[in-house]
Amino acid sequence: MSKKLVIVIADILAVIFSYGCALWLRFDLRISQIPREYLNNYLIYMIVAAVVTVIIYSLIRLYQSIWTYAGINELINTFVGSVISAAVSLLATYAWIRLPISFYIFGWVLMFLSTGFIRIAYRLLRRFYHKENIKSNENGKNSAENKATNPVMIIGAGAAAAMLIKEFRTSSLISDKVVCLIDDNKNKHGRYLEGVPIVGGRSDIGHYAEKYHIKKIILAIPSIKNQDKKEILDLCKYTGCQVQTVPGVYQLINGEVSVSQLRDVEIEDLLGRDPIRMNIEEVLGYVQDQVVLVTGGGGSIGSELCRQLAAHHVKQLIIFDMYENNAYDIQQELKYKYPELDLKVLIGSVRNSNRLEDVFKTYRPDIVYHAAAHKHVPLMEDSPNEAIKNNVIGTYKTAMRADKYHTKRFVLISTDKAVNPTNIMGASKRLCEMIIQMYAQKSETIFTAVRFGNVLGSNGSVIPLFKKQIAHGGPVTVTHPDIIRFFMTIPEAVSLVLQAGAYAKGGEIFVLDMGEPVKIADLARNLIRLSGFTPDVDIKIEFTGLRPGEKLYEELLMAAEGLQKTANQRIFIGNPLPVDADKLSEQLAFLGKEAWNECTNMKELVHDIVPEYHQAKN
Repeated sequence: MSKKLVIVIADILAVIFSYGCALWLRFDLRISQIPREYLNNYLIYMIVAAVVTVIIYSLIRLYQSIWTYAGINELINTFVGSVISAAVSLLATYAWIRLPISFYIFGWVLMFLSTGFIRIAYRLLRRFYHKENIKSNENGKNSAENKATNPVMIIGAGAAAAMLIKEFRTSSLISDKVVCLIDDNKNKHGRYLEGVPIVGGRSDIGHYAEKYHIKKIILAIPSIKNQDKKEILDLCKYTGCQVQTVPGVYQLINGEVSVSQLRDVEIEDLLGRDPIRMNIEEVLGYVQDQVVLVTGGGGSIGSELCRQLAAHHVKQLIIFDMYENNAYDIQQELKYKYPELDLKVLIGSVRNSNRLEDVFKTYRPDIVYHAAAHKHVPLMEDSPNEAIKNNVIGTYKTAMRADKYHTKRFVLISTDKAVNPTNIMGASKRLCEMIIQMYAQKSETIFTAVRFGNVLGSNGSVIPLFKKQIAHGGPVTVTHPDIIRFFMTIPEAVSLVLQAGAYAKGGEIFVLDMGEPVKIADLARNLIRLSGFTPDVDIKIEFTGLRPGEKLYEELLMAAEGLQKTANQRIFIGNPLPVDADKLSEQLAFLGKEAWNECTNMKELVHDIVPEYHQAKN
């Protein structure tokens, strides 16, 4: 029998019981004193009231509610439904049966109480059963089937915490128990939220984590500022507990916060700066209703560009990538999310002149985001010719077609490794910037470049590597104890790219203020701690030495580029540098020829064109 049918039957029995008790009370609990006329009328009224109640409760969707989470909303709806049901039943029977006024009043009160109780009884029984299950686990019973109870601390004694506590209590899949709450509001200290004590502020996290033997800490403040989040997580990471956080505030408003949506704290939560904000109107002003081509559209940056462009109402989006699996994945995602989008997914390489010619001639893109590149530093050190073929010659050929087919804007995705490069990958990206600046001097197309640091979570970045190493029990490998890097998230990087397209006038290199650089060794230790382990005790950190072409720190600007502000306080502009177009064209033709001939001195040839390129001495 379905739960819905059970509760319908329970409601019918509640109506019979409620109005029967009302009549019984009216005659001082003596059935023999009730006139037969009233008994006959009660039987008629009972049938009408039962049918009306089921219909009304169905119309207001009480039978579609989930019993497990029955609460105040269920009771409010039950109250409204019982009032409507009582009124309709009275009007339907008033003309042809007679019963005492008190019968109708007490009958309605009892009906509301009994049907309301039915709706919370299931939740209460589940809570009782859940507690008994936990006690059973603690006593060692059924240990093979059930997880041990872990004490949980929640930081933030607000609405999100209340939702989580309720779910911890009601879910049959969760055996962990919330034992204490932390909140910086001193007025809450010593009080209780859903029966859980609020024990202190953020400075007390370590003390109470030890006192209550906490195994997991949940940061449940969806609207918290980044700096506050960093400070709290810095305190949490020394407790040895696993740390999780709730989703954003908009999900709290929608009532979507639940245990299933908790996520482990990511290292980007510790960057300690507010994320870059994009001016949507500026972006819409130049991408809306435009044909947009994204080269390397299946990669980390390229695919996120495609997602945001698809959301900004482009006329047509063309994804161009040489890796079919990556291209297929983003194609399926966008087709599902944006079924009305005019999407073209093309396989090909930016090295292939004929393929590029065909793409530009067929689709005539208004805007090109050039994200196709080899970016892995050590691999490119071993294959320098491939870095030149793909990064430099590929950019040259793509820029050439953009100029030929009168593309309005061309945005190159560059890197901080292009500044005073010590590796061939960085030097190749500096050459790409020079190509952009060369075309900016002579083309009607607006050519610009965007330069940023390491992107958290991108393919080949350090965070996924560290997570895999931690999952395997270590060791976590860091190249040098003093190596530092700037970091940003993928959405931030893409926001910068889109915003730069709006600001671009031609030849600029846009850079992002990414806050203070982060020591990679500290990043590794923090990630180990936030995973619930102790660095160099549970998980070892090994220093492997700088890799070929790697330097201890990265720069964002060369001295000659200077710095200009933009309307966005986190985005700056490096001044365009003059480029001898004829000379550079000859050098690029020579480089391309040598690369395809698999020369053995490519790094020396690149140094002749990019004098600031010096190979790192590791």
